[in-house]
This record gives sequence, C-alpha cells and structure tokens, in this order.
Amino acid sequence: MSGGKYRWNGIDLLHKLADLPQEAAEWVKGKAQTLAHEKKLLAAAHRIPIDPLSVEALRKRLQWKLALQEGNAEPAKEPPDIGPEAKEEEQELLERILRERDVHIRNNVTRTAAYLHMYREHPELHWAFLAHMVSRNGGWSMTDLRGDLLPFLLNEEQCENVFAFLERANALIFRDAYPQLLLYRASLQLKRPLFHLLPRLGVSRFMRPVWDRFWIERESGLLTIALIINEQHYIEERVVRHPSFQSTVLDTLFFQTQTLLQLNQVVFPYIQGERIRLAGLILENFSSVRERIEVGKKLYAILFGIRAVAEGAQAFACGRRHSGSRADYWPHLFAAVRKEPPRPRGQLLERLDGCKLRPGAAPLYSPALTDAWKDRDVEPPIPGDWFRDLSVLDYFTEISAPFSFEMTQDCGIGLKKIELAVLASDLIV
Repeated sequence: MSGGKYRWNGIDLLHKLADLPQEAAEWVKGKAQTLAHEKKLLAAAHRIPIDPLSVEALRKRLQWKLALQEGNAEPAKEPPDIGPEAKEEEQELLERILRERDVHIRNNVTRTAAYLHMYREHPELHWAFLAHMVSRNGGWSMTDLRGDLLPFLLNEEQCENVFAFLERANALIFRDAYPQLLLYRASLQLKRPLFHLLPRLGVSRFMRPVWDRFWIERESGLLTIALIINEQHYIEERVVRHPSFQSTVLDTLFFQTQTLLQLNQVVFPYIQGERIRLAGLILENFSSVRERIEVGKKLYAILFGIRAVAEGAQAFACGRRHSGSRADYWPHLFAAVRKEPPRPRGQLLERLDGCKLRPGAAPLYSPALTDAWKDRDVEPPIPGDWFRDLSVLDYFTEISAPFSFEMTQDCGIGLKKIELAVLASDLIV
C-alpha cells in the first residue's frame, strides 16, 4: 500500500475512520485560516448601491406597460415614420445581431468567450463578466460527466440527461441575453438608443425600460440585477419547469444529491499572489427561481464588491482561456489529457489528500469540453413573456458580499466526498 495507491476494502475503511480525528483537526485549522482571510477581504469590500429613484422610475414604466397590455392605459404616441431606408437599416442590424449570436452560441466554450470579449470592450456591462464566470462553471459541470469520478456514480443515460439540462439552460440564457448586449454595442456605435428593437429580438418587455434607464444613467448595478431577474425567469418555464427536465433530472434521486455531486457549487477562481483561490457560493435549491436570483445577486457582490476577488478573477479570466476542463484553474489536481489509462471498476485507487494528490497519484482526468461533448443545435425556445406583475421589483435592493464566500477548502472537501462515494460504490461491485 505504498505511494498512496491502494485498493479499498473493509480494513482500509477502518483505517480511514481512525484517521478522521486528525482530518477533522486539519479541517478546523483550515477553516480558521479561511475565516481570517475572508474577514480581511470583507473589511475592504464595498456595497453595490441601487438608486431608489431609478427603481421608482422603473416601476412607473413597467406599471404603464402592464396597464397597456390589459387595455387600461393610453398607448404612447407613435414616433414619426423613420422612412423605408431607416427601417431597412434596422432590419439589417437585427439580422447581423442574430448572425453574430448564432456564431457564438455553438457551445459552452464559445458562449463563455463571447461574454468575456463583450465585457472587455464595455466594462460597464458588469453582467457580461458575471455571466462569463458563471458560464465557466457550467462548462466544468458538463465535463465532470466525462471525467474520472462522476461516470462511476451516474450511468450513461443520467450523464446524457444532466448534460442536456445544463446545455439547454446555458444556451437559452445566451440566446436571450447576448443580442441585448449586441444591441447596446450598436447603440453606442450609432450614438442613439436602439432599445425599441428589443421586442423584435424576442426580449421580454421587462427589459426595455431597464435599458432605456441604463442609456441615461449608466447604473451597472441596476442593469445587472435586471438581467439576473430576466434570465432566471426566462429559463424557469423553458428549462427548470419543463416536464422533460423535471422527470429526467430535477425530480430524480441523483440530482437531489447534487450537494454530493457538486452540481450546485458556483466558484470564481481568482489569482492572489502565486496562488489561485476560489470564491463563491452554494445554491441549495436550484428549483427555486427566487433562490437562484438571490444567489446571483450575492455572486455579483462577491465578484464586484470585493476588490481582491474582482482583480484576481479578471486576471484569471483574461490569462486563462476557458476550455471546460477544471485543469484551467487547478492543474495540480486535474489534467485535460489522461496521465494513465482509465481504471475499471474493482481496481479504483484513492488519489486525493485534501486539496492535493496523494504521493504518486495521477491527476484526475478533466477533459476539455470539445473532447467530452459534440456540439448540438440549439432548438428555438417556447415563445412567451414571463413578466406579468411588479413583484420582481422587490429584488432591486442594495447588495453586499456575504459574510462567508471563500470556497477553496470547501471545494477540496467536496471533491474528496465524491471520491469517497466512488470508492464506496466500488466495494460492492
């Protein structure tokens, strides 16, 4: 049993149980260091303000839109006819936007890169960078399904179903949101707002007043929260509540143990000195649109309210192209290319020791997305507008980073839990 490579059996499990007190002491020590680190970073954190006057102005515009829909408000005066040439130019612009959307929507890697490019061009679009970092997590979850651990816990059909679920949500958010960002870019280029074209892109009526307000005030916080609200409601009926995903993913036992599978962790790698740390949160209930929105707001506060995370995450994102492999951020634990042949059931070995490999152990295989999954066509979404009442305005409040956000140690522990589950399942083969 030298070199940390050994076959698990009942005796080994007893030895492992004997080691738990020492491991618990190490965990407590690591947690204390984590809390000290978080306290230091939070001392320099700032809140992301939301102007109540802007929210009230937004409320009035949205109230008028709802009343107009119900026939209880006077329609706005029609603008003067812009002429056939201008109409043709607008149509050409919309076609260019859709073509560019379709170029980048191909897979998680191309979508994630498009978000970052947009943010680097227009850093006032905070949501674009938040979307980039969250989309990285989507890619990592997709490739985990073809890595060294999860295929031992999920069968091929389950892996396929989870991938289809993750891919659909990731693609539909991009399909709705990225054209909005492109329309904003076009507005800047033409030096006039073009947000009256949003309905022709299939965007909810909720977003037009938000973009109009952003054009005038450039309130990044207001726009970011609005896009979080819009995109989570956009996928609610189309993905989360869709009967096929309910039956094949969300209502299944394996997804209900998503804490074990780490499907509910959202982490932001950020460079601090010579080390890559992880900040983020755990989403306890993916089925709750309210929780997804609130977690999205907190992630935004972590990413833009904590200076060390903001600077470190941007350094990471700009310096390490997203491939879908977890080796992008933890190459000491993961490799995008197998370093040894895959082991069959009955011959699995323990490889992890906390956040590092055991002596002599090969890195965990974490493939690039393009090696794990083929590109798939994005089917058009079910038409419809989710916005029906003003209750969503309650989300527009000042936000600050949560007290606990450091995930470096927790991710290592979570990864170890998955390995232990795999090794335990190997005992009954």
